[in-house]
Amino acid sequence: MTLSADEVKQLKQAPAHDGVIPAVLRRWSPRAYSDKPVSDADLKTIFEAVRWTASSSNEQPWRFIVGRKGSETYEKILSSLVEFNQLWAGKAPVLMIGLANTLNSKGATNGAAVYDLGQSAAMLVLQAADLGLEAHQMGGYDRDKARQLLGIPAEFHLGAALALGYQGDPSLLNEHQQQQETTPRKRKELSEFVFGEWGEALKLD
Repeated sequence: MTLSADEVKQLKQAPAHDGVIPAVLRRWSPRAYSDKPVSDADLKTIFEAVRWTASSSNEQPWRFIVGRKGSETYEKILSSLVEFNQLWAGKAPVLMIGLANTLNSKGATNGAAVYDLGQSAAMLVLQAADLGLEAHQMGGYDRDKARQLLGIPAEFHLGAALALGYQGDPSLLNEHQQQQETTPRKRKELSEFVFGEWGEALKLD
C-alpha cells in the first residue's frame, strides 16, 4: 500500500532532539513534487537567508541559476540531469544549479569557495524547510552540458543541482522511486564522525 504524502513526511522527519532547530529535523529530500508554484515572496526569503551565509573574507562566492517550470532556463537544467533524476525532477516547479566563483576579488584562487557554496546551500534548504517547502539536491547531472547550455564561465565550479517545491503524492512515482521515498532515513552515530583524537570518539554526556 502506498503511503500518503503526510505519512511519508512523518516517516522521514528526524527524531526529536532537545535544542535542535526544527527546520533541521523536518528537512529531507523528496522525489515526489506537486505542481503548486513557489511564490516570489518565498524565493526571495530563501535567497535572503542565503545572502547572510558566512564566507571566507566575505567573498560570498556563491551564485544560483534558477529556472521556473516553463522557462528556457528550467528546460536547460532539466536536460542536463541524468535520466534517473529527470524522471522525477521534471515535476518540481523550480530547478536550480549552485555555483562557486573559484577566484577571489583579487583574482587569486579562493580555496574556500566550494565550502562556502556548501554553506549557502545548507542555508537555502533549511530556510525552504522552515517555509514548508522541500528541496532535493542532486549530484547526478552533466556539468559540462550545463556549463555550455547556461553559459557559465570557466572559473565557476558547478556544485549540486536542486529541485524545489511542495511535496507531492508518492503514488505518482515509479516503483523504485516509491521505495526510496518511503524508506526510513538513517544517519551515522556521533561517535563515528565526532573525534577528540583521530579515530577516537569525543566523549559527550
